[in-house]
Amino acid sequence: MNSPIKTALASFGMSGKVFHGPLLKVNPGFEVVAVLERSKELSKGLFPAVKIVRSYDAILNDNEIELIVVNTPDKLHYEMAKAAMLKGKHVVVEKPVTLNSDEAADLIELAQEKGVVFSVFQNRRWDADFRTVRKVLEEAKFGRLIEFESHFDRYRTYIAPDTWKEEGDEYSGVLYNLGSHMVDQAFVLFGQPNAVTAHLKIVRALGVVTDYYDIRLEYKAFAALLKCSYLVKDPGPRYTIHGEHGTFHKYGIDAQEELMKAGNLPLGDDWGREEPEDWGTLVYEEVGEEVEELIESIPGDYNQFYKNIYEAIRNGAELLVKPEEALAVLKILEACLKSNREKKTVFL
Repeated sequence: MNSPIKTALASFGMSGKVFHGPLLKVNPGFEVVAVLERSKELSKGLFPAVKIVRSYDAILNDNEIELIVVNTPDKLHYEMAKAAMLKGKHVVVEKPVTLNSDEAADLIELAQEKGVVFSVFQNRRWDADFRTVRKVLEEAKFGRLIEFESHFDRYRTYIAPDTWKEEGDEYSGVLYNLGSHMVDQAFVLFGQPNAVTAHLKIVRALGVVTDYYDIRLEYKAFAALLKCSYLVKDPGPRYTIHGEHGTFHKYGIDAQEELMKAGNLPLGDDWGREEPEDWGTLVYEEVGEEVEELIESIPGDYNQFYKNIYEAIRNGAELLVKPEEALAVLKILEACLKSNREKKTVFL
C-alpha cells in the first residue's frame, strides 16, 4: 500500500474543525502533519501529534508536506494556492476557489505546468438529498423537465460576530458561500445555462453583506431556480422538481454538517443515512393512473471527496471535482453579480 499523503491545513477555523479535519482524520490515505494556527492549538484535539505552525511559510518550506488544504478566507485563496503550487505541492482549495475567474484560470494553468493535483472542496455534491435528486432526474418518471427549484434557507436574525463572512464587499455573504454550492449543483446536473438573472439583497436589519438571493438559470427547455434567505422561519421544500407528468418534493437538509459540528466522525455503515420521514415524495401519472412514491434517500458521504483526492495523487485517477468546473461556476457567480448590479438578464 502507498504511504499516507503528508497533509497540512492552512487554517483551523470552522471548515478545518468541522469538515477537512474529521474527513482527513478517518481516511488512512492521509496524515495531517501540520496545521497553521496563529495563536491557538485547537487542532491538537483532533490530531494530538500534529505540528502547530504560526506562519504559512513554515508549511510551504516543509519538504515533507505533499498536500496543502487552503481553507482560509476567500480573498487569500489565490495567493496561498499559487505559492503552494510553486513549491510543487498538491492543493485543495475551499469553494468557490478564488474571488474572480481570472485568478482561477491562472491557478489551473499553473497546476498543469507544475504537474500537481488541484481540486476544489465542493462537498455538497455528496449530500444525501442532492445524490437522491440526481437519481430522480436520471430516472425522469415525471417526464420532460419543466422547472427545478432548490432552496438553502436559514433563520438567523443576528449578525455572527468575528467572522469575515459577515463583513466585506459584494464577494462576501451568501452568494459566494452557499451560492457557490447551489450553482455547482446546478452545473453538475445541467451544465452551463444560457442566461442568468439574479436578485441579491440584505434582509437582516443590521446586515452589511448579502444574505438573500434569488437566481434564475435559463436552459433551453427549462429553468433552474436557486434561492436562499437568512430570514426563513419555516422552510418549505429543499428541492422541488416539476416535470410534464409529475412533481418531486424533498424536505430537510443533509445531516452530515450538523453531525460533525457535534463532534461525530464520519464513520460507520449508517453514516449519512436519512430516516424514512425525511425521504422525498414523487407524484406522477403512469398509464392514466396517479402514482405516489416515497423515494429512499441515497446516504450522504463527504468521505468520497478525499477518497478521490488520494486516488488522484497516488494513482493518477480522474478528479471528481475538476478545477475547470469550479471556474465555470465562478463565471456564473460573476454573472449573478453583474445581473444584480445592472438589473438585467446576463446571457452567457
